[in-house]
Amino acid sequence: MHWSSTPWTRYTGDVTRVAAWDPAQYLRWSDHRVRPAVDLIQRLPVERPGHVVDLGCGTGNVTALLRRAWPAARLTGVDGSAAMLERARASDGAVDWQHADIATWTPSAPVDLLFSNAALHWLDEHARLFPRLLGLVAPGGVLAVQMPRNFGEPSHTSITEVAREGPWHARLAPLIRPEPCKAPAYYFDLLAPRATSLDIWETVYQQALTGDNPVADFVKGSWLKPFLDALEEGDRATFEAAYRTRVARAYPPRVDGITLFPFRRLFIVARC
Repeated sequence: MHWSSTPWTRYTGDVTRVAAWDPAQYLRWSDHRVRPAVDLIQRLPVERPGHVVDLGCGTGNVTALLRRAWPAARLTGVDGSAAMLERARASDGAVDWQHADIATWTPSAPVDLLFSNAALHWLDEHARLFPRLLGLVAPGGVLAVQMPRNFGEPSHTSITEVAREGPWHARLAPLIRPEPCKAPAYYFDLLAPRATSLDIWETVYQQALTGDNPVADFVKGSWLKPFLDALEEGDRATFEAAYRTRVARAYPPRVDGITLFPFRRLFIVARC
């Protein structure tokens, strides 16, 4: 597994290529971001894991849920963002927080539960990544993954459209990626020969958001951020305004003021 040549990846170990991550913006919609992790934890066939790893742990809000589910387990949180980990360390000093590139991180011994919520879509080459991750799990242990799969919707396609149409095209072209997550059948074919049991499903969450253009604000905390960070201040404001205009048209508020934001997420539970 290796990183793509894009200059912005969230989880890279090369800090010269990391756009500063904004925990406050990311956590603004934390209830919607955490809910899939809760749903995944409730589906895990794990009783008393000895070592649990939260790969791409961010600020540690999901790590806290893992602590609550398995309080006796040794818990490790791994992330490539120093800003996110600073927030995480303040939340639980008993967790082994590790600043590392999640694409290449390897435990000292196989783990009982390798859990990753909304992180692996930032990485390329899933055909090599997922078998490698499953190989880090002990016999009888579980690899549990949740990834957004909303990249074909206006919330995300509008980013690419604005990037290609504006005067910043040459600057932003290296950031444009194909959809990072494949269809469920792709991961089934990839993992079924390597797992003793495999459960894959999708859920579309009807996220009820409030505020002015809340979908744009939601995406600004994740997929939009690297594009904004790549631009100078004037172009950044113009780019964001153009994006927000498109998204506001695609997701108008209802008469009650609520904006419904359907968001598809992919879940994988593979037992070794």
